[in-house]
Amino acid sequence: MAATQITAPPVAHVCQDLDLSVEQLRQVLELSAEMKRTPKQFAKALEGKYLALLFEKPSLRTAVGFELAMKQMGGDSVMANGTMGQREPVKDMARILGRWVHIMAARVFAQATVDELAQYSGVPVVNALSDLYHPCQALADVMTLKERFGGWDGLRVAYVGDGNNVAHSLMITAARLGAQVVIAAPKGYEPNPEIVAMARRGGEVLITNDPREAAAGAHAIYTDVWTSMGQEEETAVRMKAFQGYRVDDAMMSLASKDAIFLHCLPAHRGDEVTDSVIESPQSAVFDQAENRLHTQKALLYTLLKN
Repeated sequence: MAATQITAPPVAHVCQDLDLSVEQLRQVLELSAEMKRTPKQFAKALEGKYLALLFEKPSLRTAVGFELAMKQMGGDSVMANGTMGQREPVKDMARILGRWVHIMAARVFAQATVDELAQYSGVPVVNALSDLYHPCQALADVMTLKERFGGWDGLRVAYVGDGNNVAHSLMITAARLGAQVVIAAPKGYEPNPEIVAMARRGGEVLITNDPREAAAGAHAIYTDVWTSMGQEEETAVRMKAFQGYRVDDAMMSLASKDAIFLHCLPAHRGDEVTDSVIESPQSAVFDQAENRLHTQKALLYTLLKN
């Protein structure tokens, strides 16, 4: 059966990674690969459909990726910037936009904002990043892993750094597909324990405070900035806490010989990763960034065709 035919049960929203079942997750990834191979096949797939982009945070890959995704499938998008809930309640925005557009993507601070949009919108809502989850990034991450290694079973994926939203979504998604995910974070910066428990119900997730332990034998070493948007006042404290967690040539040498380096970008070169690593042949960060487009296309298509 062609991947373009949606056979998994309908998806209402993707407010967090577990809103996609394993069957739905695999189907979105198969569709992403097909869209990357044959983009013209989908040139009119979402003709007449409109996406509202609601962004409280700056963006490159997410914003441009979603805009291009709709345009490349015959639809269009509108941007509605600003902090939601200040000028008018989130639930009012959701109900108004839901009468104008067919789907929404929200890049916000609070997870509660995404959940409220989904509750009142009447149309599908995609979490384009919140303080707890980054499901769109995780889809691109696991797509890149499959392109490099042919699958996920038996892979060891080491995430070194802040146990943030990127770490949360990575461990939920990659573990459900069969990878072993090891998160190395300083004490006090580990992932949310409740989300770790959720991830462990789907697969193998290990938590450590030793970055070298995580990197040993890894097929991929992943990191993110040490200070995320909204945490700027913590920069000095975090810079001290994360010493020893920089991904450099020495840390990459601990990994498997065919290991790759991953980063969700933008990177603070010289802080969480050295320039030599991000520019090395092992770096897959630009493949990873490109795959944001293809996975976001597949996610929009799946939600709207359902």
